[in-house]
Amino acid sequence: MRIVVVGGGIGGLAATLHLLKAGLDVHVYEQSPRIGEIGAGIQISPNASRLLIRLGLKPAMDRVGVRPAAVHQRRWDDGRTLQRAPLGPEVETTFGAPYYHFHRGDLAEFLGAAVPPERLHVDHRLVGLEQKGERAIARFENDVTVEADLVIGADGIHSRVRHLTFGPEKPRFTGCVAWRGLVPAERVAHLGIEVASNNWMGPEGHVVHYWVASRRFMNVVCVTERGTWTDESWTSRGEVADALARYEGWHPTVRGLIAAFPETFIWALHDRLPLPRWSNGPVTLLGDACHPMLPFMAQGAAQSIEDGAALAALLAAMPGDVPGVLRRYEQLRKPRATRLQELSSANRTRFHLPDGAEQRKRDEAMAASGDRSIANIGWLYQHDAAVVA
Repeated sequence: MRIVVVGGGIGGLAATLHLLKAGLDVHVYEQSPRIGEIGAGIQISPNASRLLIRLGLKPAMDRVGVRPAAVHQRRWDDGRTLQRAPLGPEVETTFGAPYYHFHRGDLAEFLGAAVPPERLHVDHRLVGLEQKGERAIARFENDVTVEADLVIGADGIHSRVRHLTFGPEKPRFTGCVAWRGLVPAERVAHLGIEVASNNWMGPEGHVVHYWVASRRFMNVVCVTERGTWTDESWTSRGEVADALARYEGWHPTVRGLIAAFPETFIWALHDRLPLPRWSNGPVTLLGDACHPMLPFMAQGAAQSIEDGAALAALLAAMPGDVPGVLRRYEQLRKPRATRLQELSSANRTRFHLPDGAEQRKRDEAMAASGDRSIANIGWLYQHDAAVVA
């Protein structure tokens, strides 16, 4: 049985490693000339970190990752704590795996390094996909043609596999725009920022920041409503002055972080309508290709890692039954991914409430119930995607 993974990002590489561990013949094809991710932070919670640890990646994760002590929800102007929940030893003890912050490039690099070189093919841009009986044929721009029993589209929100399988559809602009910046540690040493995930919530916007790359950089993301920028590229340069102007009046720590940007990039946040199904014949999707979500639950990458682990476990448990595997894959994965899409969308509203009655109700609810507390987040962190019985 031959498997082709299209897309050498975090989801595609993790899926390839899980499939290889299951003893399957898999090759991954990436359109870029090298494996890597645009510089920004990423959060990997225990539901995903346990899966990567099983792949033997813990030494690399500990070398370049950061383990935050807590997640800190705060008010935009005075910095008052609305909710503080543990992410450190208590989470690791309860759920059996750590919570990590990574630079995306670091994570992609050690995932790529773990894939045997003969199974990793860069500079392969998919241009055609057709079905031939129970198999699929993938054609690449460099005239390479590969026939496989299963093709997995792990090629992101602009998935070519999705386009060729289900037809064209454009992502929807959400109206949210974000500035991002990676700030060298020495530029913000005077701010005395703890090793935690901080989320400052305010009228029509929020700011998230946390340490990455062995605490050499602070990852900062500033999200605002009603932006006019519609370019989704992560490499479009923004102006630091524009970000500072938008966050006029916010807490000095927020403004100090923005002022310390050596440069900033601006991108528009998009999503897609949910797909009625993820598979067609011997072709299926994972990660952002089938369930893109706003980054307000910090679960996009984690869910793509879960997808790959579930597929590998199902293929090992149901050898040769690709149609049965793909049916079960959707039954297992779709409800969970959809729930997280909905929660991420709801957090957009919740994080951006203007000061007033609704904001006060939110603050009281956060203080009373602690939605990120150990008890309330257990459904997310304790999940083991490799359990498919």
